[in-house]
Amino acid sequence: MTPETVMTIGTQALELTLMVAAPMLLTALVLGLLVSIFQAATQINELTLSFIPKLVGIFIVLIIAGPWMMGMILDYMQRLFNSIPWLIG
Repeated sequence: MTPETVMTIGTQALELTLMVAAPMLLTALVLGLLVSIFQAATQINELTLSFIPKLVGIFIVLIIAGPWMMGMILDYMQRLFNSIPWLIG
């Protein structure tokens, strides 16, 4: 196995990680921003107010995008396991 092959596998793994995590991270970002704007407008300084909407939003995104995320991970793992004989020798 060459260093280029290792770098390619690592790069693909990082890209997959970013693609799978992006829906949840973006949901948390948007909901956190909306709750922060609401808190600033109403002057409510409750710390748990921002946690619950993020938790519910991420749970909903996980339900909706979960099959896609799992498909992406399974596809990557199948490609990786199928390429083991060519990677070794």
